[in-house]
Amino acid sequence: MTTESAAPQDAKTAFAAPLYADLAGDLNVSFEFFPPKTEKMEAQLWSAIETLTPLAPQFVSVTYGAGGSTRERTHNTVARIAKETPLAAAAHLTCVAASKAEIDEVADAYWEAGVRHIVALRGDPPEAGTTFQPHPQGYTGAADLVEGLMKRHPFEISVAAYPETHPEAASAQSDLDNLKRKLDAGATRAITQFFFTPEAFFRFRDKVAAAGISTPLIPGIMPVSNFAATQRMAAMCNTEVPSWMGRLFEGLDDHPGARQLVSATLAAELCRKLYAGGVRDFHFYTLNRAELSYAICHLLGLRPQVKTPELEKTA
Repeated sequence: MTTESAAPQDAKTAFAAPLYADLAGDLNVSFEFFPPKTEKMEAQLWSAIETLTPLAPQFVSVTYGAGGSTRERTHNTVARIAKETPLAAAAHLTCVAASKAEIDEVADAYWEAGVRHIVALRGDPPEAGTTFQPHPQGYTGAADLVEGLMKRHPFEISVAAYPETHPEAASAQSDLDNLKRKLDAGATRAITQFFFTPEAFFRFRDKVAAAGISTPLIPGIMPVSNFAATQRMAAMCNTEVPSWMGRLFEGLDDHPGARQLVSATLAAELCRKLYAGGVRDFHFYTLNRAELSYAICHLLGLRPQVKTPELEKTA
């Protein structure tokens, strides 16, 4: 029988302690959802919210469809979260296909509903494959939108950042310059697009710091629930998918339980390495599924902090 003393040095290190044994749970989390289209999807969303609420997230955000296509559903979802749960609700808002007056009206409605946090984005064009064109009477981009929102109400504002460069950016430097404009306009924090290696985030964090930006930079974490769909999203976002990820998910299409275990393990390992590099804030893209994000948070040492509220069920 092999003893520890006979093991190679690298094995001794591996045997020292379980990977997640000593994580203190001293992290802050936030979760992103999308507005439901059907009653079944709405039930799934509220089940996810009920599951994740005890983890006391700093905020939860709700996405906004391309060209404002989910405007009403986003508003209704955010307003209900603000009214019926203890969570701080953040509404995504874009400047695609809308005048400043229309966007100001949306912002005013959020403020009246008690929503104090906006995720301000330029937004995607309503038709895939086309490029963004500002509305003739609209905001020219996210930095302009942030400035307009701050003039309207004293919102807390989050903006997007791209560790591997926005696919439409002329260069990595121009993308970084655009991020700085958004933050200088009054944004509170930047949340990154998802990525799959800690090096991608740390390299970007170094560049952000070198540019004189001190605003909090929050990594966006995407647990992989469907590898093929994740590959498609990554291609649109200019996110590199390591080849080893494909090998790990190969053969799991007909094994959803095993796929979830692999997904949670990979995302938790990414978060653990980010944690080791000093990261204490994580934003999870949940896709309205709670199990993966909850499992990852549990591995990172986070435990329920509040009693699950009795959420009103949709009739």
